[in-house]
Amino acid sequence: MASRFSLQDLTFSAVIAGFVAVLVGYTSSAAIIFQAAEAAGASVAQIGGWLSMLGLGMGVTSIGLSLYYRTPVVTAWSTPGAALLVTSLPGTSLNEAIGVFIFATGLILLCGVTGLFARLMHYIPQALSAAMLGGILLRFGLNAFTSLQSNFALAGSMCLVYLLAKRALPRYAVVLALAAGLIVAGLQGDIALHGQTLTFAAPEFVMPHFTLSSIIGIGIPFFVVTMASQNAPGIATLKAHGYHLPVSPLITWTALTALVLAPFGGFTVCIAAITAAICMGEDIHPDPKKRYMAAVAAGIFYLIAGVFGGSIGMVFTALPEALIHTIAGLALLGTIAGSLYRALENEKQRDAAIITFLITASGVTLLGVGSAFWGLAGGVITHLILSIPARNRDKSAGKG
Repeated sequence: MASRFSLQDLTFSAVIAGFVAVLVGYTSSAAIIFQAAEAAGASVAQIGGWLSMLGLGMGVTSIGLSLYYRTPVVTAWSTPGAALLVTSLPGTSLNEAIGVFIFATGLILLCGVTGLFARLMHYIPQALSAAMLGGILLRFGLNAFTSLQSNFALAGSMCLVYLLAKRALPRYAVVLALAAGLIVAGLQGDIALHGQTLTFAAPEFVMPHFTLSSIIGIGIPFFVVTMASQNAPGIATLKAHGYHLPVSPLITWTALTALVLAPFGGFTVCIAAITAAICMGEDIHPDPKKRYMAAVAAGIFYLIAGVFGGSIGMVFTALPEALIHTIAGLALLGTIAGSLYRALENEKQRDAAIITFLITASGVTLLGVGSAFWGLAGGVITHLILSIPARNRDKSAGKG
């Protein structure tokens, strides 16, 4: 599966897409990582070390997997998992938290090595994968335009520049929209870089401590949420864009990386969905086989973020929220449209696909598991109910 790569495949659009992917990843959930680390009792220095390990882990895996498969494989931390940790870790010691990370990551590694997760994903129709991706990304598309209400000048100028560039310079539409947003935000004085410094946060080894209560009460739910709400959508994103990679090696390598980094606070490394989708658009390169360089660029930016630890998160949060929401939505417009098209293209799977889309987009959380999993589950159940009777009728008709 390995093949040669060329620096000629690296375009300016790919670099910008990689930057936007990392920008969206950090600004959308870095604060949750801070809260999760604080809930575990980590110090400010240790939190910086956590972010360093996460950045380095995501950078190495994004670059390595993308170059090996020549496919835009972007990795990420588990945002749903981090959100669960925020509410579950208070009262747990830092050593127990590290034990939870190692236990859950070990289960994920086991799923990758045994191929169990790959077999489950193999039976999910592509229409449902596309519908789930569309549901995940819907709020990002909506946020691009709800930002008009909070900052019309900023969001409006970005949308206008995007549309004009889409007509004249389609491959640079996102780049120019981002530039316009930075200019307007600068003129408005909304880029708060005052007092921000970039410093290296040295990782600190923490000896894990395993307790039955933390493993059952936190470790197992963390494993389920990470697999269902992060890895499953990540694999579905690749599948929805026509990239059919062997699932088990992806899960195995990311889990193995997280297992090595867990004692230093690298609580998880997963297959990305939202940020990966940013690196798969047609504006990056007309040839899908050459879009992998966007993920490589994202990996390089992850490495930079990892070197500077927690400080880089502060820099990203210095940008106005309206700018982040607008650029993320504009960067994902093509992906959202393509996902909806693939989801609804097959008339026989349309009912199951629309149910998957609606449940996922609803944002509902049941039993601590996010809407992406339940959307997929609802779609699969609908698909089975509507398709199995049809087969039975065909058999009956054949016998008559």
